[in-house]
Amino acid sequence: MSDYVLFILIMAGSVFISSVSQIILKKSANKHYDTVLRQYLNLPVISAYVLFLVSTMITVFALKYVPLSISPMLDALGYVFVAILSFFFLKEHFGKRKLIGFLCIIIGIVIAAV
Repeated sequence: MSDYVLFILIMAGSVFISSVSQIILKKSANKHYDTVLRQYLNLPVISAYVLFLVSTMITVFALKYVPLSISPMLDALGYVFVAILSFFFLKEHFGKRKLIGFLCIIIGIVIAAV
């Protein structure tokens, strides 16, 4: 595997980490807390923001080796990752429109990569 492909996979992993963070924040937002301060200072929220920070640092590292023109394509994977994770962890369902949207995103990524 070439270094170029490795850093693209690292960057895609960073997008996945960011997507996991978004799901954690969404699950935390659905809970009721006694005070406003507890809404922001609890383990899931703090963990999600730490994951965002880690994701950002990984992205910055990967962008040293991956052309910036590839970044928007990999970021678009975040929409797919969030939807798939929300299906499993938030019990959200896919409709025909959402599946068509995923297909458009993936086709767009493939076309832009070629």
